[in-house]
Amino acid sequence: MPKACDLSRNDVVAINNQPHIVEDLTVSTPSARGAATLYRFRFRNIVSKAKVDITCKGDESFGDISVERRDAQFLFIEQDQLMFMDTEDFSQFGFMREEIAEQAQYLVPDLEVKAVFCDGRALTIDLPASVVLKVVETAPVMKGASVTARTKPAKLETGLVVQVPEYLTEGESVNVDTRNGKYLSRA
Repeated sequence: MPKACDLSRNDVVAINNQPHIVEDLTVSTPSARGAATLYRFRFRNIVSKAKVDITCKGDESFGDISVERRDAQFLFIEQDQLMFMDTEDFSQFGFMREEIAEQAQYLVPDLEVKAVFCDGRALTIDLPASVVLKVVETAPVMKGASVTARTKPAKLETGLVVQVPEYLTEGESVNVDTRNGKYLSRA
């Protein structure tokens, strides 16, 4: 049984016999002596997609669930279904767009991901920390633009809109953080 102090982002545990994935984790250590460290979790039910917030002490445990993480590759979108291939046995599986809506905005063909399986069924995917996406629409370069903190919105090839430095132009590729959807750098 995993304890709260052992969990990290993207770990899967059982809460009320349902698989939940750790989306966010905050640790707060009180300044008073003898006070217990508190762990604040945001879990997402993998089946129903409902969010659950739990605050607990580090020695509290959660239900154990057996999951398997396999290397997979994003292939294509067929209507509203996103298709993936298991890179070990080359079998294909898919998710409806609503099932992985947050991750879908970072998916480009041939992207390597981790697929989470439970009882032989694909539950969700884990994205890499950052992905390279192409800018397809943005305002023109401003005259005298410099490498400063000024930004402008840019629409990327997947439809995701991020704030980018004002010197970037259409057609350039950028690194985007998949955890918070922010621009990291030019690719």
